[in-house]
Amino acid sequence: MNQTLFEKIWNQHSIKNLGDGNELIYIDRIFLHERTGSIALKSLEERNIDIRNPSQVFATIDHIVDTFPGRGDTTLMPTGTDFIKSLRASVEGSTINFFDLNNPNQGIVHVVSPEQGIALPGITYICPDSHTCSLGALGTLAWGVGSTECEHALATNTLIKKKPRLMKINIEGELPIGVTAKDIVLYLISQFGSNGAAGYAVEFTGSTINALEIEARLTLCNMAVEFGAITGIIAPDQKTIDYLEGKQFSPKGDDFITASEQWRNLKSDPDAKFDKTINLNCSDLSPYVTWGTSPQQAISINGSIPSLDQLKESSERESMIRALNYMGLSEGEKIKDKKIDAAFIGSCTNSRISDLRAAAKVLKDKKIAQGVKAICVPGSSQVKAQAEAEGLDKIFTSAGFEWRESGCSMCFFAGGESFGEKQRIISTTNRNFENRQGKSTRTHLASPETVAASAINGRISEAKNLGLES
Repeated sequence: MNQTLFEKIWNQHSIKNLGDGNELIYIDRIFLHERTGSIALKSLEERNIDIRNPSQVFATIDHIVDTFPGRGDTTLMPTGTDFIKSLRASVEGSTINFFDLNNPNQGIVHVVSPEQGIALPGITYICPDSHTCSLGALGTLAWGVGSTECEHALATNTLIKKKPRLMKINIEGELPIGVTAKDIVLYLISQFGSNGAAGYAVEFTGSTINALEIEARLTLCNMAVEFGAITGIIAPDQKTIDYLEGKQFSPKGDDFITASEQWRNLKSDPDAKFDKTINLNCSDLSPYVTWGTSPQQAISINGSIPSLDQLKESSERESMIRALNYMGLSEGEKIKDKKIDAAFIGSCTNSRISDLRAAAKVLKDKKIAQGVKAICVPGSSQVKAQAEAEGLDKIFTSAGFEWRESGCSMCFFAGGESFGEKQRIISTTNRNFENRQGKSTRTHLASPETVAASAINGRISEAKNLGLES
């Protein structure tokens, strides 16, 4: 039988069909962070249950820790220190791979995992975080779980899961200058809605995907969950193999050669059946920016906010009215040149070294607009160190950006850090929900290039003619 990439990995890890639509699936690797991972570990300790395979468990501190230079265990979030100390105490003396704050491998979980070779083609991988689907960019079958499921997997290396429906999103065309994977996924979600892939596992295919570098693929798969998908995945290719070679937790020597041969066969068969297919051509795509409080409320940077008359469902109109009121915008209004108060480059979506290089290319020899607060949070300690070795930090700070330590806090308001009330932020994050970056903050999602250009101009702007052509 011809199989999809998803089915090949799923079937290899299916221990037993339980006869009720569910299957018992073997889980290869588990990644924890201090916010929910500490809860799962503490629960197992209290019940005196051992971790079945601690050497295949990884943990980092990223979600609640502050990003200020010189940070420590003390956090702006009142209970943040407790989460950090709890995780540290739980992993002490175990063989869990732990990246503490002083560890050069520390960073945002979905950035650390690919850069260290923890996520690999063909394995199953879970983390108690919804954006775990990022790792599908490497051909990993990865998805987010809750703390209870995480506990079960830690104890048994298994989970009971129902096989999802399968969707193929085929994307063709050469991207114009200044258009990125972030723009592709915002365009996709704007066209088909934030529930467009609900109940599906999505495979991204096509010439556009083949042309993307691995870190751009990570951005695309990162936001599969914002499309409603259970996960997103891309077949591994030579770029994947080259990216993973030499990584700390990748196979070594002859084992890597053997693994590479197996990875090359991890692709959907030509006649494999999908439950749904979407075809897109991105040859004429422009940079995209969100205007509302959902990733689906996005338009071309040169476009106008839709009018209520364009919406058929009353629920959609109600959602739009609420979003416009929250964002301080009006139907039919142009999004370009809207004044901003702050700019943010970071999060598990767009904080890798390629993202920082792209933004720095726009920022070089320029200054951000007066009155704009601009912050850059590298995705990991390794990304930060690499950026500093290349002098990117000097470009950011010379332009007027704050240069921070790695972590999720500026993206994830529960960490304690935030922007000001009703401030308008242009951001490389993945979610523009109400209060996501602070109380009543108004977040516009965009690519690193668009964020950098907007910071320079003090208003939402595209990066065309700001050094991208060179």
